[in-house]
Formats: sequence, structure tokens, C-alpha cells
Amino acid sequence: MSFEEEWASVRTTSTANVTMRLNQVPPEPGGNGGGNADLGVDQDKLGAIGSAAHALHGRLAKDGNHARTNTTEAATGMSSHGFRTGSAMATVQETWSSQLNTLLDACANISNHLDYSAASHAKEEADIQAALTASRINEYFK
Repeated sequence: MSFEEEWASVRTTSTANVTMRLNQVPPEPGGNGGGNADLGVDQDKLGAIGSAAHALHGRLAKDGNHARTNTTEAATGMSSHGFRTGSAMATVQETWSSQLNTLLDACANISNHLDYSAASHAKEEADIQAALTASRINEYFK
């Protein structure tokens, strides 16, 4: 039986008996598998993630370049003595530095974005609270 024949057989059987559902996974037990899921994040969790990203950035900035000077000196020394591994070591150092900078930028971006999100949310909450308070005052003047 060819693939096309087998596929046609499966399609006719499945549409006759049950509605075909593709790209779906049954909900996990205990999870919110209903169709009305809503994303909720608590400020403490956002703060913890932002704090972890900031701490990781600090550690990477300090420890990520720990061997930079020694590696550069070794690569220069080997190259000056005619060893081809010197240029390979320099390439490894350049690649490491590039990847480290990318990771540092990502950590800073995460930390800064979460700080901004928390501050923005707090300002919106204050604006809403002020608006509600002002609307209650208006009720008393009428």
C-alpha cells in the first residue's frame, strides 16, 4: 500500500468516526487544561528572575574574562615562535569573547526589561488607584 493510499484510508476512517485533531497535546493532570487559561505572573517572581539575571551578569563579567590575558599572551607567544596553534588559540579567544559579550547583553536585557516591567506595572497601578480615588471623590460632590 502506498503512502497516499494509506493516508486516504486514515483520513476517511478518522473523519467518519472522530474529528481529527492535529498539533494538540492532552492537558497535563492537575494543570489548567481548560480553554480559558490566563497568564499570570507575580511581581516577586519577576523580581527574582531579574535579580538572578543581574547576578549572572555580574559573575560573567568578572569570571568570563578570567583567562583572557593569559590566553592572549600564550597565543601571541606561540605565533611569534612559528606555532600554528597560536592563531587557533587567538581565534578561540575571539570567539569566546564574542559569545561572552552576547550572553552579557542577554542577561542585561533580561534584567533591565524586568526592572522596567515592574516599574511600569507599579506606575499603572498607582494611576488606576488615583483614578478610582478621584472617582469616589466626585461621587461625594454630586
